[in-house]
Parts: sequence; structure tokens; C-alpha cells
Amino acid sequence: MFRGSSFHTIDPKGRIIIPARFRDVIKASGADSIMITRMDRCLFAYTQDEWSKLEQKILHLPEKSEAMRRFQRTFIGGAHDCRCDAQGRVLIPPFLKQYSGLGKEIVLVGVLDRFEIWSRENWDKENGLAEKDMGNEQVRHEIAQLGL
Repeated sequence: MFRGSSFHTIDPKGRIIIPARFRDVIKASGADSIMITRMDRCLFAYTQDEWSKLEQKILHLPEKSEAMRRFQRTFIGGAHDCRCDAQGRVLIPPFLKQYSGLGKEIVLVGVLDRFEIWSRENWDKENGLAEKDMGNEQVRHEIAQLGL
């Protein structure tokens, strides 16, 4: 499972260093690559195992609405298999980098079955929204249901 967050930079070639604790999860899955796709103005990175599970769920949906077909086109169609090099780096494809607004400063955030890659600017905005959500009674109730 991916947990925690860390601040990094993206190099001029578009490569990012995957933190060792995230690389350990990737290696434990038996692969040397991750699937990266786009969502919520950031990038979602999955191990190959988790990606396969997700594809199977989407493939076996009983009904596919027009909105779900559009989702598939962007989420699955925008996915890219990114190999980890010997230094623990992955190259972010230009179209994904552009979508997520990745600049020099980035944040990697572990979210259990995946990790997310955020531009520092978008991450700061997301944190502001999360703080705002904490004032919402329904959100506080949902969090309380977790026993927190």
C-alpha cells in the first residue's frame, strides 16, 4: 500500500524520482513499471496488479452510460506504462505532464492502492479544499464512520 507524501522536483527531461518506500511497493508487485493516468488535475499511478484489477472492474460493468464511456476514453485511453529506471525514476509523458500542470515542484501522495503526482500549485489548492471540507457536517459524519 502507498502511504505518506513527499515533495520532489521534476528534471528537465520530465523524469521524477519515485520515493524508496513507493518503489518497494512496486517491486513487491513483481513489476518494474507503473501505469500512470490522469484524473482530478493530477496523475494517478498504479502498480500493474492494481491496474489490472481496475481494468477488470471497468470491463465488467453491467451498463455503460455515455458518461462512463467518456470516462473510459480519458482514464483508460490516457494511461501510459512507465518503466522505472535503475535510479528509481520514471519519465512522465508530455501529454500527462501538460494535463496535470506539472512544473518543477511536485508532490507525490500515497493513497493506498495508488499514489498521486501533483503539481505543487494544484496540491496546495487541493489541501485548501480538504480543509474547507472538514467544516462540512456530512463530510465530518463520513469520517466519523471510519472510527476517527
